[in-house]
Amino acid sequence: MRRLAAIALAVATLSAGPAAGQGALNLYCSGPVEWCQEMATGFQAATGTQVAMTQKSTGEVLAQIRAEAANPRGDVWWTGQADAHLVAAEQGLTEPFRPAALDDLEPWARDLWTASGGRTVGMAGLVVGIGYNTELLAKKKLPPPACWDDLLRPAYRGEIQMSNPHSSGTAYTILTILVQIKGEDAAFRFLQGMHANVNSYPRSGIAPTRAVARGETAISLGFVQGFAAETKAGFPVATAAPCEGTTLAVDAMSIVKGARNRAQARRFYDWALTPEAQALTAKAGQLHLPANRKAPPPPGTPDLSQARLVPQDLARFGRSAERNRLLARWDEEIGRLPR
Repeated sequence: MRRLAAIALAVATLSAGPAAGQGALNLYCSGPVEWCQEMATGFQAATGTQVAMTQKSTGEVLAQIRAEAANPRGDVWWTGQADAHLVAAEQGLTEPFRPAALDDLEPWARDLWTASGGRTVGMAGLVVGIGYNTELLAKKKLPPPACWDDLLRPAYRGEIQMSNPHSSGTAYTILTILVQIKGEDAAFRFLQGMHANVNSYPRSGIAPTRAVARGETAISLGFVQGFAAETKAGFPVATAAPCEGTTLAVDAMSIVKGARNRAQARRFYDWALTPEAQALTAKAGQLHLPANRKAPPPPGTPDLSQARLVPQDLARFGRSAERNRLLARWDEEIGRLPR
C-alpha cells in the first residue's frame, strides 16, 4: 500500500506537466519511485520550490535528454548509473557545476565529478549482486546461487530475471562488470549460456528486484542494497555478492545543459548532497550508500566487508562509443536469441 500511494503521488505530480519560471524545478529521476517522490517533496518542503517529477529508467532518461537537447524540458537528472551520466557529459548534454559539499563526499563520488569535467557527481553507491526468493528455492528444492557461474545451472531454467541493458542502467552495469571480470568474449558466452535460464528482460532495472520479492521469479540480478531493502520490508529475499567479484556502482546527478530553471537546478544539486537530503534514502525504504561522509548509512545496510569489489572502469564504459558497441553486441548475441 505504501508503494501504491507513492506511485499515485508521483503520477499526480507528473500530470501537472513541466514546471516553468521562478521557483520551479523539472526533475528527471531514474531511481525507485518512492525515493524520487521523497526527494521531490523534500526539496519542495525545504525551499518552497514547485517540483514536477518524471520517473524513468536510466537509458530512457538519457534518450529523452538527448532528444530534447535543442529545447530542454528537464533541469536536473537525479540518480541513474554513472556511465550514462558520463555519456551525457561527453555529448555536451549536461553542464559543469561544483557542489558546495564536494569536499565532504566519498572519493568515488568526487572522482566521478573530476572525470566528467565537473558535469556529474556521485550521490549514492550500490553493489551489484544476485537476489533470490528463499521460499521459492526451498519449494523447488534448488540451491541458492553464490557465484556468477552458478547462474548457468540447468536446474535454474526459466528461473532468472535480468533487466534490459538498453533501458536499464542496472543491467548495463552488470554487463560491464562481467566484461571486466571474465573478459569480453567470455562474458558474452556466459550471457548466452544464462539466456536459457532467463524468463524475461524487463525495461526497468528495479523490476527484477521487485519480481523476486513477490515470488514472480526465483532469482534476479540487481543491487545488493535493493534486495536487502526488500528483505527489510518483510519479503523472503536473500542476496549474494558473486564470489568471482562484483563492483561498487555509482548513482549520479547532473544538471541539464540549457536548463530553464538553472538557479533552482543548482539549488537542488547542492541540497541533494547535504546529510539531511541523503537521509531521505532511508525514509524512502532504500539502503544505498550515501555519498556524503557526514551522512550515516541507512539502518539495515548489508555488510559487504567480505565482498570482492572490482573498481568499475568508467573511463571505458562511460564512453558513448563503447556503450553503443556493447549494446549492439548484446542485441546481436543475446537479444535476438529465441525464447
